[in-house]
Amino acid sequence: MTLQLNIKDKFNKELPADPLESNTRRQVRNACFSYVMPKKPSNPSLIHVSPEMAKAIGLSDAGESKDFLEVFSGTRVMKGTKPYAMCYGGHQFGNWAGQLGDGRAINLAEVEHEGKNWALQLKGAGETPYSRTADGLAVLRSSIREYLCSEAMHHLGIPTTRALSLVLSGDRVMRDMLYDGNPAYEKGAIVCRVAPSFIRFGNFEILAAQQDVKTLKTLVDFTLTHHYPHLGKPSKEVYLAFFKEVAVRSLEMVMHWQRVGFVHGVMNTDNMSILGLTIDYGPYGWLEGYDHGWTPNTTDNAHKRYRYGTQPQVVLWNLLKLANALYPLIEEVEPLQTILSEYQDEMPKAYLNMMKSKLGLFEVDVNDEALVADLEAILQRSETDMTIFFRELASFKKADDSDGLNLVGDAFYDLDGITGEIAKTWEAWFAIYRARLQKERLNDAERAEAMNSINPKYVLRNYMAQLAIDAADKGEYTLLDDFFNLLKKPYDEQHEHQKWFAKRPEWARNKVGCSMLSCSS
Repeated sequence: MTLQLNIKDKFNKELPADPLESNTRRQVRNACFSYVMPKKPSNPSLIHVSPEMAKAIGLSDAGESKDFLEVFSGTRVMKGTKPYAMCYGGHQFGNWAGQLGDGRAINLAEVEHEGKNWALQLKGAGETPYSRTADGLAVLRSSIREYLCSEAMHHLGIPTTRALSLVLSGDRVMRDMLYDGNPAYEKGAIVCRVAPSFIRFGNFEILAAQQDVKTLKTLVDFTLTHHYPHLGKPSKEVYLAFFKEVAVRSLEMVMHWQRVGFVHGVMNTDNMSILGLTIDYGPYGWLEGYDHGWTPNTTDNAHKRYRYGTQPQVVLWNLLKLANALYPLIEEVEPLQTILSEYQDEMPKAYLNMMKSKLGLFEVDVNDEALVADLEAILQRSETDMTIFFRELASFKKADDSDGLNLVGDAFYDLDGITGEIAKTWEAWFAIYRARLQKERLNDAERAEAMNSINPKYVLRNYMAQLAIDAADKGEYTLLDDFFNLLKKPYDEQHEHQKWFAKRPEWARNKVGCSMLSCSS
């Protein structure tokens, strides 16, 4: 069976290509991409397909076909398509890194279905001109994490790239998981990522750094035409409106991250989507204990630049770098600075509103900021599971004098340690919270329903992903499928899966993959 996809390539048809087609490492100029062919895996086998995404791109029951496996393992290129790797640069951990590009991602094609455009991209399908010293491959471990998390994020209501399929390559891939001088062979894998576009801040940055204003304008105009058509024909005013909308979308995205306790781990400008999507699932993690200073990325351990609490501020810093890249088309600092200032003004308001929604507070009260700040302070005084705390808080009764601490007791890693002064602080906070709830028009049941639609019951906890990885490494994929389906309905009770509504087990506290990760994938 031949895959019946409505191929509508635009990026590699309308933008300038690297004239060299040899797959050799090089600096690329005056181009947005380089043509490259995927590496054929030795013995590919299909592990999992997202039926939802298969349908979204116009396929049904395709996962069973040989044709599907061949195309989405990189074994065979679809007729009439010409795969490519994007050229981009970026600021990594605050420093300009120069040319980066798709070092292990190869774009197969763009398809249109039911009025939507989808770019299909293989991650782990071999080296490209942008691979630098790496092999362009990916391992099963990191591929499972990306596959599960990108789909889980979508069902949490968070803007994100998606995942279509997960394939085992049949090849062994050498990786030094923690960069500690102990490399080992792991199973190779390939994920097909799907998004309206994979254009990043870094695509614009590299052209500005090269002072290639002509190609920069071509790329910006292309992005406007295909992804922001509602803004109108390209002009200085439209470029500013474009930057403003990117800022608004990026703020919305990062507030969702804060809402569910997602920590991206490597928020470099080359990992920022121009569409405001969560992109590049590398050393990410989910807050277990509520901690503004936590990052899962071992590479960032010393300075914790990308820790949970600073993510909204990092987005602003990244937007500043995008503004610098767009400046040659606008040639005025003030309107760009105004947009950045608006983000800075909106950020605390958006954060307060998000936190209030987690607490079931929808009326206006001048003391809400203090109430939230006091809660965040006490949550970090003793190890408290974020997901469980906010989920259980939905059952709080505003007319009941029962003990709030007991209600959320399951969220504490050491409930017996909540005594003395810290217990009194908690009791005082619950008393203020109960008084504040009296001003809400919603009754307890209505408020609980609202809170439970904002505070998920199930997220892809770090140890859960690791359990799926450990099982898959033995050829057992049941747990992966269980998590894939569980996380489709993260706000539902799903009582049959109650065991996953639990704190991180003690064995996972310091286990690699559960508490610390690296960019090695």
